[in-house]
Amino acid sequence: MQIRRLGSLVFALTLGATLGALAQTPRLVTSGQPSADALAGLKAQGFDADIYLAPPTVSDAVHDEQLIVTRQRLTFINIPIRFDNPTDADFETFAGVMTGLGSRKVLVHCQVNLRASSMVFLYRTIVLKEDPRVAYEAVSGVWSPEGPWRRLIETELRKHNVAFELL
Repeated sequence: MQIRRLGSLVFALTLGATLGALAQTPRLVTSGQPSADALAGLKAQGFDADIYLAPPTVSDAVHDEQLIVTRQRLTFINIPIRFDNPTDADFETFAGVMTGLGSRKVLVHCQVNLRASSMVFLYRTIVLKEDPRVAYEAVSGVWSPEGPWRRLIETELRKHNVAFELL
């Protein structure tokens, strides 16, 4: 399944170490762009779904990702979030997809784990009501959001009455 612009994880240690993946929760991991071989091993690693948060036209995208993932009978979802303009609708779409996946084991990735770590942080704090300080550790291990990403995170946290100051 591919989600077009409506608005706008979880690797086992061996696979995750190769990708620089960050375990967010036991069922949710984020990473940068996995190789085709890593994607082909998702089922063996216990994954149920793969969410790709970049447009499929970026230069280092795995062009057969959807096919590689669905051949394993896993769910594939693409939410093509523009890096220079993430929106409230992007987060709402992502949160809706994640909620729909329930307790399934999910890999959330983008190119270098900036989109993925940020969206998963928002999902964990706003939807799952986790402590934002704990959830933010996975973001700060990757980057310090700035520009439109910092604005999106601050806006969403404020909108959902989550008290947290970005570092």
